[in-house]
Amino acid sequence: MQDAIPYGSARPWFAPPPSSSSSSSSSWGGEGGGMRRMVAENPVVVMGRRGCCMCHVARRLLLGLGVNPTVCEFGDEAAGLPVVFVGGRLLGGLDRLVAVHITGELVPILKEAGALWL
Repeated sequence: MQDAIPYGSARPWFAPPPSSSSSSSSSWGGEGGGMRRMVAENPVVVMGRRGCCMCHVARRLLLGLGVNPTVCEFGDEAAGLPVVFVGGRLLGGLDRLVAVHITGELVPILKEAGALWL
């Protein structure tokens, strides 16, 4: 299970993803490491169902801040809620993304992950 990024804490949240994990599923960290590799190689990844309005909102919020997230869309049978990864770690869904943005902690998190340069 992925560690969530804490907000409102004094300790730094960012740490590189672990190099190996004993509990990896076939699609998340299987032989090719498809999704795990995508999350590790891109500063910001938004995953969700194709055509999901909440995924669109998460993407537009990030684009508005100057971040170009990598978007991974799944078929209609997948869950509809977006999942946002920043710096190789799970940030959470749209509610968590908006909460961190409102508290003013999102921009420093994005800068630390290398997704935002200004």
